[in-house]
Amino acid sequence: MRYKHVKTGWLSALIIGVGLAGIGGITSSAHAKEVSVFLDQAKVFRIEEPAGTVILGNPAIADVTLHDRMTIVVTGKSYGVTNLIVLNEQSEPIVDDQIVVRSLVDNMVTVQRNTNRFSYSCEPDCEPLMRVGDQKDFYENTAKQVEMRNTLGENGSLPRSSDEDE
Repeated sequence: MRYKHVKTGWLSALIIGVGLAGIGGITSSAHAKEVSVFLDQAKVFRIEEPAGTVILGNPAIADVTLHDRMTIVVTGKSYGVTNLIVLNEQSEPIVDDQIVVRSLVDNMVTVQRNTNRFSYSCEPDCEPLMRVGDQKDFYENTAKQVEMRNTLGENGSLPRSSDEDE
């Protein structure tokens, strides 16, 4: 079975990584190959045979969505390695791959202050970046700001706090 890497419209900005030509063909039986996915990024794959069952080893590391029976989307959720098995309608493996979730380190700056780590994305200005292992207050404050920004983008306004009601 051979994957085809799919890039379409706005999704192409999310699809990052190596070309899938190196994944190789799987013919009569599935062979484990390594597929790299970046943390918080999605990667789209086409398979040549319709999927009957999709099995993911550790859903804490990656998420797999079956867009249609020929298209799989893998999203990196946490650093680490898991496996992905896709079976056809006859329960024969057509994909048996290792999914490796890695950090996208281009333009990332890490500041280490004693035992506390702070991460920034610098392109060209530095902005806080949430990475597992960062100092707790820094991580939580960044997460709150991201949540507020997303709420503002979705609703056009921020929710009223309980302090404003009094």
